[in-house]
Amino acid sequence: MKYAVLESGGKQYIAREGETIEVDRLPTKVGESVDFKDILLVVDKAKVKVGAPFIKGAKVKGTVVDQIKAPKVIVFKYIPKERYRKKRGHRQQYTRIAIDSIRLSTPRKKATATEDSKKSKAAKSTVGASKKTSPSKAKTGKSTEKDKTSRSKSSTKPKAKPSGSK
Repeated sequence: MKYAVLESGGKQYIAREGETIEVDRLPTKVGESVDFKDILLVVDKAKVKVGAPFIKGAKVKGTVVDQIKAPKVIVFKYIPKERYRKKRGHRQQYTRIAIDSIRLSTPRKKATATEDSKKSKAAKSTVGASKKTSPSKAKTGKSTEKDKTSRSKSSTKPKAKPSGSK
């Protein structure tokens, strides 16, 4: 038996092929097809695939059968000894959907050798251009007099005035 757990409207539903589910109202007409892409779990006999949080590429297809209303729920507010009574009713709207198919993603073809070589050449060219050194340091590995003077000037700090009597 193949079934899936899908998310719609912030709620989770179990969908089985050939059965119907009732989800919160969707703005679709009767007879239109609906695709659910937020699939959390797919079970196909012994195969179980769990998403983190969703399964990439999984899809549940369905057809809208009907737009229905749930039975009326009565909300009665009452405060004793205060003469406060409020009676209200509410009917939640649902969309009934017949599940047509549950599909997992198909594995994509691997990249060809020419595409891999182009990618590696592009990566090598960006790595070599990222670091440049001065010619004097590259040859000898030692710093020049100019480097020493620039460091000494930037590292000198102004002396603080001694805090003494006023």
